[in-house]
Order: sequence, then C-alpha cells, then structure tokens
Amino acid sequence: MKTYTLPPLPYAYDALEPHISKQIMTLHHDKHHQGYVNGANAAMEKLDKARKGELQVDIKAILRDYGFNADGHILHSLFWPNMAPAGKGGGNPGGRLADQINSDFGSFDKFKAQFSDASKTVEGSGWAMLVYEPVSEQLIISQIEKHNLNHIAQSAVIIASDQWEHSWYLQYLNDRAKYVEAWWNVVNWSEADARLGKVVK
Repeated sequence: MKTYTLPPLPYAYDALEPHISKQIMTLHHDKHHQGYVNGANAAMEKLDKARKGELQVDIKAILRDYGFNADGHILHSLFWPNMAPAGKGGGNPGGRLADQINSDFGSFDKFKAQFSDASKTVEGSGWAMLVYEPVSEQLIISQIEKHNLNHIAQSAVIIASDQWEHSWYLQYLNDRAKYVEAWWNVVNWSEADARLGKVVK
C-alpha cells in the first residue's frame, strides 16, 4: 500500500514574516498538515485491510474520513508553494495568468477584490480557490467548505488560500480581513502562472 508523506516547506518557517509568522507556519505545517497525512494514511490502511478481509468497516464513514484528510493533504501541498518569501511574492501576476485574469475578470483589481471577498466569507473553515474550469475554459473563483465539499470536477487549482483559523488566528486574532490583505504580499505568481500553463496549451 502506498502512503502519503509530508512535503517539506519550500522556504524557512520564518520566510513569510511579517505577513505570516514563524509560529503559525511551524504549527500549520508540522502539526495540522501532518495530521491530515496521518489521517489519510490511517483511512487507507483500514480500506486495505477491508479489501483483504482482515477488518470490517463502515465504508461510508471511512471514505468520508479519507476524502477529508487526503484533500487536506493535497490542498496544503498546493498551498505552501503558492506562497513565496517576502520580497519575492506579492505584487501583480504576469505572463499567461495575467492575460487570463484580465480576460475572465476584466482586470486584476476586480479579480483581487472578488477573491478577497471570497476569502473573507468562507463559512466556518475552508478555502478560497482560483481554479481553471476546462469545460467553459475560464478561471473561476470557488469556496471550499472544510476540505472536501464544493469540489468542481476536473478543475485545476491555480491559487489556494487557506481560510482555516489555524492559518491566521495566532497572529491576527479574529481579524480575518487583515490576514487576507497581508496574504496578498506573499502570493507566488510565478508558481500560479506555471500551474495555468500546465492546463492551458
């Protein structure tokens, strides 16, 4: 049985300061993300034992548990490189992504305003996402509740913004809007542009 592993951060824990603190990054990566890896592997182990006849399981519950944890792992694995150290991230996108944003949203400022609103209004814990939807061939903004609800089939994640409280509460307390504004300073537009390039030829 193949298992999931925690990827290392692509930068130091304090690399996103002052926008995201070292304390948040350490707990977020080493505890929360590792927890999703452990949860996904535990669910996979139960499913593997069930296939071998070694364990009776509630398949619906195990698949729900697997989906929650595996999606949590995959989304966080996209989230870390989606950010860049202060001074290397932020600003405006370039390349194909800039053209696509202008085409689909009218301007970068209009996109940024709508994505910020989506980030601030995620109900409870979840994500704001910019995805490329291949059927209509356009970028769209989506909100995800928890990790595994409101998924748009076949859509490729271009930008993922984690809006779970563990992403910001230690630094910004209950002011999520302030975290959202600070997050724009560390967006890795080169990574986002490369992701779009993989799905739009």
